[in-house]
Amino acid sequence: MILTISLNNFQSWALERNLFQHKFMLDYIQVPWHFLSAPFFYAFLINYLDIYDKSRKLLKYFVVVFLIMCIAQISFVLNHSLGGGTKEELNYMYERYTSIEELISLLGSISVFAYSFYILKGKKQLFTKILTYDSLKWIYNFFKLTLLVYILWVSALAIKFSLNFTGFIYSYYPLRISTTVIIFILGYQGLRYLRILKERKNIREDLDIEQRSDKENADDTNSKESEHEYEAQFLLVDKFIKAEKIYLQPKYTLQNLSVDLNIGSSTLSSTINKNAKKSFVDYINEMRVNQAKKFLLDHKYESYTIASIGLESGFNSKSAFYDVFKKHSGMTPLAFKNNHIKKQLTDKIS
Repeated sequence: MILTISLNNFQSWALERNLFQHKFMLDYIQVPWHFLSAPFFYAFLINYLDIYDKSRKLLKYFVVVFLIMCIAQISFVLNHSLGGGTKEELNYMYERYTSIEELISLLGSISVFAYSFYILKGKKQLFTKILTYDSLKWIYNFFKLTLLVYILWVSALAIKFSLNFTGFIYSYYPLRISTTVIIFILGYQGLRYLRILKERKNIREDLDIEQRSDKENADDTNSKESEHEYEAQFLLVDKFIKAEKIYLQPKYTLQNLSVDLNIGSSTLSSTINKNAKKSFVDYINEMRVNQAKKFLLDHKYESYTIASIGLESGFNSKSAFYDVFKKHSGMTPLAFKNNHIKKQLTDKIS
Protein backbone atom coordinates (compact mmCIF):
# COMPACT_ATOMS: atom_id res chain seq x y z
CA MET A 1 0.00 0.00 0.00
CA ILE A 2 2.81 2.39 0.88
CA LEU A 3 4.47 1.67 -2.46
CA THR A 4 1.32 2.21 -4.53
CA ILE A 5 0.44 5.51 -2.79
CA SER A 6 4.03 6.71 -3.15
CA LEU A 7 4.12 5.82 -6.85
CA ASN A 8 0.77 7.49 -7.43
CA ASN A 9 1.86 10.71 -5.69
CA PHE A 10 5.19 10.75 -7.52
CA GLN A 11 3.45 10.19 -10.84
CA SER A 12 1.03 13.07 -10.21
CA TRP A 13 3.88 15.37 -9.21
CA ALA A 14 6.02 14.36 -12.21
CA LEU A 15 3.18 14.92 -14.68
CA GLU A 16 2.39 18.29 -13.14
CA ARG A 17 6.05 19.30 -13.49
CA ASN A 18 6.15 18.02 -17.08
CA LEU A 19 9.05 15.70 -16.30
CA PHE A 20 7.81 13.26 -18.92
CA GLN A 21 7.09 15.86 -21.58
CA HIS A 22 8.07 14.87 -25.15
CA LYS A 23 9.37 11.46 -24.10
CA PHE A 24 7.41 9.00 -26.23
CA MET A 25 3.86 9.18 -24.84
CA LEU A 26 4.65 9.21 -21.13
CA ASP A 27 2.92 12.55 -20.61
CA TYR A 28 -0.31 10.77 -21.58
CA ILE A 29 0.14 7.51 -19.65
CA GLN A 30 -0.88 7.44 -15.99
CA VAL A 31 -0.62 4.07 -14.29
CA PRO A 32 -3.70 3.66 -12.00
CA TRP A 33 -1.69 2.85 -8.87
CA HIS A 34 -4.54 4.12 -6.69
CA PHE A 35 -6.58 1.10 -7.78
CA LEU A 36 -4.27 -1.22 -5.79
CA SER A 37 -3.98 0.80 -2.57
CA ALA A 38 -7.05 -0.57 -0.78
CA PRO A 39 -6.49 -4.22 -1.84
CA PHE A 40 -2.90 -4.06 -0.58
CA PHE A 41 -4.07 -2.57 2.71
CA TYR A 42 -6.66 -5.35 2.97
CA ALA A 43 -3.89 -7.91 2.40
CA PHE A 44 -1.76 -6.24 5.09
CA LEU A 45 -4.68 -6.14 7.54
CA ILE A 46 -5.69 -9.77 7.35
CA ASN A 47 -2.06 -10.87 7.32
CA TYR A 48 -1.57 -8.84 10.52
CA LEU A 49 -4.70 -10.44 11.97
CA ASP A 50 -3.28 -13.84 11.03
CA ILE A 51 -6.13 -14.76 8.67
CA TYR A 52 -4.09 -14.17 5.54
CA ASP A 53 -5.49 -17.14 3.57
CA LYS A 54 -8.56 -14.99 2.88
CA SER A 55 -6.51 -12.30 1.12
CA ARG A 56 -5.06 -14.18 -1.81
CA LYS A 57 -8.14 -14.53 -4.02
CA LEU A 58 -9.26 -10.93 -3.63
CA LEU A 59 -5.77 -9.59 -4.31
CA LYS A 60 -5.42 -11.75 -7.43
CA TYR A 61 -8.69 -10.40 -8.84
CA PHE A 62 -7.64 -6.80 -8.31
CA VAL A 63 -4.19 -7.35 -9.83
CA VAL A 64 -5.81 -8.86 -12.93
CA VAL A 65 -8.22 -5.90 -13.24
CA PHE A 66 -5.29 -3.51 -12.69
CA LEU A 67 -3.37 -5.06 -15.59
CA ILE A 68 -6.46 -4.88 -17.79
CA MET A 69 -6.85 -1.18 -16.93
CA CYS A 70 -3.21 -0.52 -17.84
CA ILE A 71 -3.55 -2.31 -21.17
CA ALA A 72 -6.82 -0.52 -21.91
CA GLN A 73 -5.24 2.85 -21.15
CA ILE A 74 -2.25 2.19 -23.42
CA SER A 75 -4.62 1.06 -26.19
CA PHE A 76 -6.69 4.22 -25.74
CA VAL A 77 -3.64 6.48 -26.05
CA LEU A 78 -2.28 4.61 -29.06
CA ASN A 79 -5.59 4.68 -30.91
CA HIS A 80 -6.20 8.37 -30.33
CA SER A 81 -2.58 9.34 -31.00
CA LEU A 82 -2.59 7.59 -34.35
CA GLY A 83 -6.07 8.86 -35.13
CA GLY A 84 -4.96 12.46 -35.39
CA GLY A 85 -6.30 15.47 -33.54
CA THR A 86 -4.56 18.22 -31.65
CA LYS A 87 -2.70 17.74 -28.40
CA GLU A 88 -5.37 19.75 -26.55
CA GLU A 89 -8.08 17.43 -27.86
CA LEU A 90 -6.10 14.38 -26.85
CA ASN A 91 -5.47 15.86 -23.40
CA TYR A 92 -9.18 16.48 -22.90
CA MET A 93 -10.19 12.99 -24.04
CA TYR A 94 -7.50 11.43 -21.89
CA GLU A 95 -8.51 13.38 -18.78
CA ARG A 96 -12.10 12.32 -19.32
CA TYR A 97 -11.04 8.71 -19.77
CA THR A 98 -8.79 8.65 -16.68
CA SER A 99 -11.50 10.37 -14.64
CA ILE A 100 -13.93 7.56 -15.41
CA GLU A 101 -11.14 5.10 -14.63
CA GLU A 102 -10.49 6.92 -11.34
CA LEU A 103 -14.19 6.80 -10.47
CA ILE A 104 -14.17 3.03 -10.94
CA SER A 105 -11.04 2.84 -8.80
CA LEU A 106 -12.65 4.98 -6.09
CA LEU A 107 -15.79 2.83 -5.93
CA GLY A 108 -13.73 -0.37 -5.82
CA SER A 109 -11.42 1.08 -3.19
CA ILE A 110 -14.29 2.19 -0.95
CA SER A 111 -15.85 -1.28 -1.25
CA VAL A 112 -12.62 -2.98 -0.14
CA PHE A 113 -12.18 -0.40 2.63
CA ALA A 114 -15.70 -1.08 3.92
CA TYR A 115 -15.19 -4.84 3.73
CA SER A 116 -11.88 -4.52 5.61
CA PHE A 117 -13.60 -2.59 8.38
CA TYR A 118 -16.39 -5.18 8.46
CA ILE A 119 -13.82 -7.93 9.08
CA LEU A 120 -12.06 -5.87 11.76
CA LYS A 121 -15.27 -4.91 13.55
CA GLY A 122 -17.61 -7.81 12.90
CA LYS A 123 -15.38 -10.87 12.59
CA LYS A 124 -13.36 -10.75 15.81
CA GLN A 125 -13.88 -14.48 16.29
CA LEU A 126 -11.48 -15.00 13.36
CA PHE A 127 -8.55 -13.33 15.13
CA THR A 128 -9.13 -13.75 18.87
CA LYS A 129 -5.49 -14.79 19.30
CA ILE A 130 -4.20 -11.46 17.97
CA LEU A 131 -6.43 -9.59 20.43
CA THR A 132 -4.35 -11.07 23.25
CA TYR A 133 -1.31 -9.27 21.82
CA ASP A 134 -2.74 -6.02 20.48
CA SER A 135 -5.82 -3.88 21.19
CA LEU A 136 -5.75 -2.84 17.50
CA LYS A 137 -6.42 0.76 18.55
CA TRP A 138 -3.84 2.03 16.09
CA ILE A 139 -5.62 0.25 13.22
CA TYR A 140 -8.95 1.80 14.19
CA ASN A 141 -7.28 5.23 14.19
CA PHE A 142 -5.83 4.46 10.78
CA PHE A 143 -9.33 3.68 9.48
CA LYS A 144 -10.54 7.07 10.73
CA LEU A 145 -7.74 8.85 8.90
CA THR A 146 -8.35 6.81 5.75
CA LEU A 147 -12.04 7.77 5.86
CA LEU A 148 -10.95 11.42 5.73
CA VAL A 149 -8.76 10.60 2.72
CA TYR A 150 -11.74 9.09 0.91
CA ILE A 151 -13.80 12.20 1.61
CA LEU A 152 -11.03 14.34 0.09
CA TRP A 153 -10.78 11.98 -2.87
CA VAL A 154 -14.53 12.13 -3.54
CA SER A 155 -14.41 15.93 -3.29
CA ALA A 156 -11.45 16.23 -5.67
CA LEU A 157 -13.03 13.92 -8.24
CA ALA A 158 -16.38 15.73 -7.98
CA ILE A 159 -14.63 19.06 -8.65
CA LYS A 160 -12.83 17.48 -11.59
CA PHE A 161 -16.12 16.38 -13.17
CA SER A 162 -17.85 19.69 -12.42
CA LEU A 163 -15.04 21.66 -14.10
CA ASN A 164 -15.32 19.44 -17.18
CA PHE A 165 -11.84 17.93 -16.62
CA THR A 166 -9.96 21.25 -16.77
CA GLY A 167 -8.46 23.48 -14.06
CA PHE A 168 -8.93 20.89 -11.34
CA ILE A 169 -5.32 20.30 -10.30
CA TYR A 170 -5.45 22.29 -7.02
CA SER A 171 -8.38 20.26 -5.73
CA TYR A 172 -6.02 17.27 -5.43
CA TYR A 173 -3.46 18.99 -3.18
CA PRO A 174 -5.26 18.20 0.13
CA LEU A 175 -5.58 14.59 -1.03
CA ARG A 176 -1.86 14.31 -1.72
CA ILE A 177 -0.98 15.80 1.66
CA SER A 178 -3.29 13.38 3.48
CA THR A 179 -1.93 10.37 1.58
CA THR A 180 1.60 11.47 2.48
CA VAL A 181 0.55 11.39 6.15
CA ILE A 182 -0.88 7.90 5.60
CA ILE A 183 2.43 6.74 4.15
CA PHE A 184 4.21 7.89 7.30
CA ILE A 185 1.67 6.41 9.73
CA LEU A 186 1.34 3.04 8.03
CA GLY A 187 5.07 2.85 7.39
CA TYR A 188 6.09 3.73 10.93
CA GLN A 189 3.22 2.29 12.96
CA GLY A 190 2.69 -0.77 10.78
CA LEU A 191 6.31 -1.89 10.83
CA ARG A 192 6.63 -1.04 14.53
CA TYR A 193 3.60 -3.05 15.56
CA LEU A 194 4.49 -5.91 13.24
CA ARG A 195 7.85 -6.20 14.96
CA ILE A 196 6.29 -6.05 18.43
CA LEU A 197 3.66 -8.60 17.42
CA LYS A 198 6.29 -11.02 16.12
CA GLU A 199 8.42 -10.63 19.24
CA ARG A 200 5.44 -11.12 21.54
CA LYS A 201 4.44 -14.29 19.70
CA ASN A 202 7.94 -15.71 20.17
CA ILE A 203 7.97 -14.80 23.86
CA ARG A 204 4.47 -16.24 24.35
CA GLU A 205 5.52 -19.56 22.82
CA ASP A 206 8.46 -19.79 25.23
CA LEU A 207 6.21 -18.90 28.17
CA ASP A 208 3.71 -21.61 27.21
CA ILE A 209 6.50 -24.20 27.27
CA GLU A 210 7.73 -22.87 30.63
CA GLN A 211 4.20 -22.87 32.06
CA ARG A 212 3.63 -26.51 31.12
CA SER A 213 6.91 -27.41 32.80
CA ASP A 214 5.96 -25.46 35.94
CA LYS A 215 2.63 -27.28 36.20
CA GLU A 216 4.34 -30.65 35.98
CA ASN A 217 6.68 -29.72 38.82
CA ALA A 218 4.16 -27.80 40.93
CA ASP A 219 3.26 -30.66 43.28
CA ASP A 220 6.89 -31.51 44.00
CA THR A 221 7.74 -27.89 44.71
CA ASN A 222 4.76 -27.41 47.01
CA SER A 223 5.64 -30.40 49.19
CA LYS A 224 9.06 -28.88 49.87
CA GLU A 225 7.75 -25.46 50.94
CA SER A 226 7.89 -24.79 54.65
CA GLU A 227 4.38 -24.40 55.94
CA HIS A 228 5.80 -22.40 58.84
CA GLU A 229 6.64 -19.58 56.44
CA TYR A 230 3.33 -19.35 54.70
CA GLU A 231 -0.21 -19.94 55.71
CA ALA A 232 -2.04 -22.66 53.80
CA GLN A 233 -4.30 -20.20 52.04
CA PHE A 234 -1.43 -18.01 50.88
CA LEU A 235 0.40 -21.09 49.62
CA LEU A 236 -2.66 -21.90 47.54
CA VAL A 237 -2.83 -18.36 46.14
CA ASP A 238 0.89 -18.15 45.45
CA LYS A 239 0.99 -21.56 43.81
CA PHE A 240 -2.00 -20.77 41.58
CA ILE A 241 -0.64 -17.40 40.44
CA LYS A 242 2.81 -18.78 39.65
CA ALA A 243 1.65 -22.03 38.05
CA GLU A 244 -0.93 -20.32 35.85
CA LYS A 245 1.30 -17.25 35.34
CA ILE A 246 -1.65 -15.04 36.15
CA TYR A 247 0.64 -12.03 36.46
CA LEU A 248 1.13 -12.09 32.68
CA GLN A 249 -2.48 -10.98 32.20
CA PRO A 250 -2.51 -7.14 32.19
CA LYS A 251 -6.16 -6.79 33.23
CA TYR A 252 -6.18 -9.44 35.95
CA THR A 253 -7.61 -8.09 39.21
CA LEU A 254 -8.17 -9.23 42.77
CA GLN A 255 -11.80 -9.85 41.83
CA ASN A 256 -10.71 -12.20 39.03
CA LEU A 257 -8.54 -14.11 41.49
CA SER A 258 -11.47 -14.29 43.90
CA VAL A 259 -13.65 -15.90 41.22
CA ASP A 260 -10.91 -18.32 40.11
CA LEU A 261 -10.19 -19.56 43.66
CA ASN A 262 -13.72 -19.13 45.04
CA ILE A 263 -12.36 -17.10 47.94
CA GLY A 264 -13.68 -13.71 49.00
CA SER A 265 -11.70 -10.74 47.70
CA SER A 266 -11.38 -9.20 51.17
CA THR A 267 -10.03 -12.50 52.53
CA LEU A 268 -7.54 -12.72 49.67
CA SER A 269 -6.44 -9.13 50.19
CA SER A 270 -5.76 -9.61 53.92
CA THR A 271 -4.01 -12.96 53.28
CA ILE A 272 -1.64 -11.41 50.73
CA ASN A 273 -1.03 -8.33 52.89
CA LYS A 274 -0.21 -10.43 55.95
CA ASN A 275 2.10 -12.94 54.24
CA ALA A 276 3.61 -11.05 51.31
CA LYS A 277 3.76 -7.78 53.27
CA LYS A 278 2.40 -5.87 50.27
CA SER A 279 -0.82 -5.15 48.41
CA PHE A 280 -2.16 -7.41 45.69
CA VAL A 281 -1.12 -4.91 42.99
CA ASP A 282 2.46 -4.66 44.27
CA TYR A 283 2.57 -8.44 44.75
CA ILE A 284 1.56 -9.04 41.12
CA ASN A 285 3.75 -6.25 39.76
CA GLU A 286 6.78 -7.67 41.55
CA MET A 287 6.29 -10.94 39.66
CA ARG A 288 5.93 -9.00 36.41
CA VAL A 289 9.15 -7.11 37.08
CA ASN A 290 10.99 -10.36 37.86
CA GLN A 291 9.68 -11.87 34.63
CA ALA A 292 10.79 -8.79 32.70
CA LYS A 293 14.27 -9.05 34.22
CA LYS A 294 14.54 -12.63 32.96
CA PHE A 295 13.65 -11.48 29.46
CA LEU A 296 16.04 -8.52 29.60
CA LEU A 297 18.96 -10.73 30.66
CA ASP A 298 18.18 -13.53 28.21
CA HIS A 299 20.44 -13.41 25.12
CA LYS A 300 17.59 -14.86 23.09
CA TYR A 301 15.68 -11.60 23.45
CA GLU A 302 18.56 -9.11 23.37
CA SER A 303 17.39 -7.60 20.06
CA TYR A 304 13.75 -7.37 21.16
CA THR A 305 12.17 -4.00 21.92
CA ILE A 306 11.57 -2.91 25.50
CA ALA A 307 7.89 -2.53 24.62
CA SER A 308 7.56 -6.18 23.56
CA ILE A 309 9.21 -7.40 26.76
CA GLY A 310 7.07 -5.15 28.95
CA LEU A 311 3.81 -6.15 27.29
CA GLU A 312 4.62 -9.85 27.49
CA SER A 313 5.58 -9.49 31.15
CA GLY A 314 2.01 -8.47 31.95
CA PHE A 315 2.09 -4.67 31.73
CA ASN A 316 -0.61 -2.95 29.70
CA SER A 317 1.63 -0.22 28.28
CA LYS A 318 5.25 0.75 27.84
CA SER A 319 4.89 3.73 30.20
CA ALA A 320 3.36 1.56 32.95
CA PHE A 321 6.21 -0.91 32.50
CA TYR A 322 8.83 1.82 32.94
CA ASP A 323 7.13 3.31 36.01
CA VAL A 324 6.61 0.02 37.87
CA PHE A 325 10.03 -1.35 36.92
CA LYS A 326 11.75 1.79 38.21
CA LYS A 327 9.70 1.66 41.42
CA HIS A 328 10.78 -1.92 42.14
CA SER A 329 14.33 -1.78 40.76
CA GLY A 330 15.38 1.82 41.17
CA MET A 331 16.21 2.09 37.47
CA THR A 332 14.55 1.88 34.07
CA PRO A 333 14.44 -1.42 32.12
CA LEU A 334 16.97 -0.08 29.62
CA ALA A 335 19.35 1.03 32.39
CA PHE A 336 18.98 -2.38 34.04
CA LYS A 337 19.87 -4.11 30.78
CA ASN A 338 22.82 -1.80 30.08
CA ASN A 339 24.17 -2.26 33.62
CA HIS A 340 24.12 -6.01 33.15
CA ILE A 341 25.98 -5.69 29.84
CA LYS A 342 28.61 -3.43 31.44
CA LYS A 343 29.03 -5.87 34.31
CA GLN A 344 29.59 -8.73 31.88
CA LEU A 345 32.23 -6.72 30.00
CA THR A 346 33.96 -5.81 33.28
CA ASP A 347 34.00 -9.45 34.38
CA LYS A 348 35.53 -10.49 31.06
CA ILE A 349 38.24 -7.85 31.28
CA SER A 350 39.12 -8.71 34.87
